Amino acid sequence: MSTKPGWDVEPLLDAMMRSLAPWCQEAETGMIGIYTGGAWIARRLHAAMGLDLPLGEVDISFYRDDFSHIGLHPQVRASHIPFDVDGRQIILVDDVCYTGRTVRAAMNEIFDYGRPARIILAVLVDRGGRELPIQPDVAALRLTPVPGEAIKLTGPEPLCLELRQVEGRP
Repeated sequence: MSTKPGWDVEPLLDAMMRSLAPWCQEAETGMIGIYTGGAWIARRLHAAMGLDLPLGEVDISFYRDDFSHIGLHPQVRASHIPFDVDGRQIILVDDVCYTGRTVRAAMNEIFDYGRPARIILAVLVDRGGRELPIQPDVAALRLTPVPGEAIKLTGPEPLCLELRQVEGRP
């Protein structure tokens, strides 16, 4: 797998914070990151934005609809949402929005905890290619990789965003 030069994540995080600021005016907005990349980004955003509620993190492994294709992820983590989601505005954070299936699975997990008033989707990269009608409210970067390329966030320290050529694909 070959890697092309990446993007500096810091300006992208700054852009996300600026875009999210108007939504954070509402008292006690909750933030939840999707393991793993979304949780890394959410930790950085949450600390920088000084949100009152503790950060939540969700693992969507048991909500995936593609077990027959990829199998169960070997590193299942417990989800942790340390605040009441009922009636609350939630900022859901992920690294890359692609088909929409990860976000759908995360929303299923969140609804197991209660019924939020609103979910705002914030992603580092919107790469298009939706299979479900899910769109980010905030996207720091919009990319359209060519077939055979994948966008990968590595971290947690330092965070690095790369475009990789996937082996076995053109």
